[in-house]
Amino acid sequence: MNIYAQFAAHIDAILDRLESEGTIPAGIDRRNVAVEPPRDASHGDLATNAAMVLAKPAGMNPRELSMKIAPLLARTGGVAGTDVAGPGFINIRLDPDAWRDELRAIADAGDAYGRSDMGAGKTVNVEYVSANPTGPMHMGHCRGAVVGDALAKLLEYAGHKVIREYYVNDAGGQVDILARSAHLRYREALGEDIGEIPEGLYPGDYLVPVGQALAEKLGDAHADAPEEEWLALFRAEAVAAMMDLIRADLALLGIHHDVFASEADVVAAGKPEAAEAELRGRDLIYDGVLEAPKGKAPPEDWEPVELPLFRSTKFGDDQDRPIRKSNGAWTYFGNDLAYHFQKAETADMLIDIWGADHAGTVKRIKAAVAALTEGKTEFDVKLVQMVRLLRDGEPVKMSKRSGSFVTLADVVDEVGKDVVRFTMLTRKADAQMDFDFAKVVEASKDNPVFYVQYAHARIRSVHRKAAAEGIEPGGADLSLLDGEELALVRLAAQFPRIVEAAAKAHEPHRIAFYLNDLAAEFHALWNRGNDVPEKRLLLPDNAPLTKARLALADAIGQIIRNGLAIMGVEAVEEME
Repeated sequence: MNIYAQFAAHIDAILDRLESEGTIPAGIDRRNVAVEPPRDASHGDLATNAAMVLAKPAGMNPRELSMKIAPLLARTGGVAGTDVAGPGFINIRLDPDAWRDELRAIADAGDAYGRSDMGAGKTVNVEYVSANPTGPMHMGHCRGAVVGDALAKLLEYAGHKVIREYYVNDAGGQVDILARSAHLRYREALGEDIGEIPEGLYPGDYLVPVGQALAEKLGDAHADAPEEEWLALFRAEAVAAMMDLIRADLALLGIHHDVFASEADVVAAGKPEAAEAELRGRDLIYDGVLEAPKGKAPPEDWEPVELPLFRSTKFGDDQDRPIRKSNGAWTYFGNDLAYHFQKAETADMLIDIWGADHAGTVKRIKAAVAALTEGKTEFDVKLVQMVRLLRDGEPVKMSKRSGSFVTLADVVDEVGKDVVRFTMLTRKADAQMDFDFAKVVEASKDNPVFYVQYAHARIRSVHRKAAAEGIEPGGADLSLLDGEELALVRLAAQFPRIVEAAAKAHEPHRIAFYLNDLAAEFHALWNRGNDVPEKRLLLPDNAPLTKARLALADAIGQIIRNGLAIMGVEAVEEME
């Protein structure tokens, strides 16, 4: 149990006591009671909002309640003192030995330090990437792939069971275009001069091997056949080939999904009909005509005919939504609604990672999930902005292989998996991002990828140098650590609460931000040794102090490794 969890438990016990004494009424909701670092470090080591949160339901003044809690906290082991600030916040000053104990806790927990049972084993389905199966992955897909995968790792670290899912959009018109493009490459493989790729087909060279494989497998039986004879076959073969390509591209980033759900299978299994029946049974679908929006062109899914409409306005949307077209075919929303109904069968929570260009559909799909699950399944959509690729500030040219974009494989090949993954998490997902090939590999403190990795490499380096001096880790006297060194422990001890906060907010970038802060403080501690030699981590003539400082460095290295593992990044042993 980390120090924040310990003091949360102490406060809970104090509140139990106040309840038993009749000072506060029983049964008050304590879920918003928190233990945090104070905003100003000079105010203490920890702070709690317990009195602020509970005063109103307790029928007390916040400061009055804080004066009941603070003296009891002051008697808790490891507490040097408490004081009440402002309207009722309680600041807690700890004995330095409390931080030394936390340093030992980090060492004892190792890879498990920061793990949480917050998720209580609840199942979360995280759907991410879900790129159309029409070509290799590009950098527009990359950011959502990394955000989704890091979020899945984060939620597992915080105690959830996680299903990683990819939705294969294999039922729309784009896969017919893919099939026609593959058929053209098939004819090319049979020796036909196909000339320029016609407009409207996919021009990338990635379809050349698909055409060759189809020619070897099928011979020339479909070369001159009418489209209706080969379209379904070529669609299935081409989609399968593209999904193999996409899986291989994702594997370059260390990403592997548990489930690949097919849109075509969802439709074939009658899931849209089942969802419609469920909603009609509760009068949430009706047959009606939508009015065209005034003052602007009607949206693509609007038709002045009677259609089955989902009452999404009952759940916060700005208009009801059609689930079928006038020809009876399902709208994209109708299929999507059914797909989410299917996902909700096996999960307590659904999280979708979508490109920012899908922002307009968030309200309607949130409405659909709320309706279909009767509010029992939590649902969140995280929007991810596009990435602009640069080289020394100039836009990067497109890839010949893809025909229209820079492939993910090309980027990973140039800068490496870990650089790509870390960089994708250095900004909030909904903020625009520039990915400059020169900047992301720059050996500079302005490059968080380098800065965090360099901190870990320095820690491993000092261990190797200590071993060369005959100083082995273990048996450290932590009382030798000074105030500046213990201040680094205070920051390190925040890692468990950062994990929980990031998991609750579904924001894995918070881990990257925290690691950058931790690395900065470690580098500052390292650099003081450059100015004052006796402050160096390695003092060959003072083995006891070196051992204590090695223990501190080990703890920082452990947390960096734990945080990087959540991000799907390997910690380096040394920098080249």
